[in-house]
Amino acid sequence: MAFDETSPADERRWICIYPAYINSKKSSEEGRKVSKADGVENPTTNEIRDVCQALEFNVTVEANKMYSRDQNRDPQFKGRVRVQLKNEDGSPVLADIPNRKALYRKLGELIPKLKSRQQRQGGGDSSSGQQGKGKKGKKGKR
Repeated sequence: MAFDETSPADERRWICIYPAYINSKKSSEEGRKVSKADGVENPTTNEIRDVCQALEFNVTVEANKMYSRDQNRDPQFKGRVRVQLKNEDGSPVLADIPNRKALYRKLGELIPKLKSRQQRQGGGDSSSGQQGKGKKGKKGKR
């Protein structure tokens, strides 16, 4: 027998993370598992994967899966991430992230720091600055 079915090395034993678990825009009834302060606004499976890989976890993305509580069928919110949280002997892969709740909080902390997130926020700031300049110009023309 190549794999023991209860072995954490078997991907079926890895924990599943749906974006709704850490989405600060969702309610606890909609599946959020952390406080709004520990969550992040509209995370994607790619962002969750990137952070988990940066933390050096073994990760797989299952793009065709949907969270059962999620009413939104938008492909952007589709998918789940599987993460190997524990080694074969049951010890945590990372000592500072011993369980899934700690991983959810870490994701909520690190996803906003991703370059892709910062570029989106930077684009919004520059457009609001241009709007302010336009208003000043109109006042001067009167």
